[in-house]
Amino acid sequence: MALRRCWRFAGVAPRLFWRSPVLSGVSVPGGQSFVSNLVNSQFRCSELPVRRFSSAPSSTDVSYEELKQILAGRKAVVIDVREPWELREFGFIPGSINVPLGNVSTALQLPPEDFEEKYGGGMPRHTDHIVFTCLAGIRSKTALDTATSLGYKGVQHYPGGWQDWVKNEQNN
Repeated sequence: MALRRCWRFAGVAPRLFWRSPVLSGVSVPGGQSFVSNLVNSQFRCSELPVRRFSSAPSSTDVSYEELKQILAGRKAVVIDVREPWELREFGFIPGSINVPLGNVSTALQLPPEDFEEKYGGGMPRHTDHIVFTCLAGIRSKTALDTATSLGYKGVQHYPGGWQDWVKNEQNN
């Protein structure tokens, strides 16, 4: 309701600037008293508390070093959301499962045996730690949001993606 009230008076907001020093040559008859009455009688939208709600973990990013530890300890399911041709052409992170981004929502709702048959890896449960990766971190973020919306709790993504992985692997 508060948001609706803000939107209703959004058309009035530009009038607040008509008498400002920046626009001193512009005036509207009765504008100043109308605006001051409105502002004094209504709450200000900028004073509303802003809250963000998310079921994603507070830290959704995984660094190269963290991903190496996760893979070494098999502490998470790592899902690469690139297309299969990208993996063939560029390469893939060893131990990851390929589920193209367009299939993530459907794949995460499959029965475990169907997921394993289709994607060649174990189906993550809603409580499992999942790390999404892609080429440069954009599609993996989308996959993270999709998994979160499906009720998965321990989801993260590797924002550097394959590009960062290759760079770091070459330096080691």
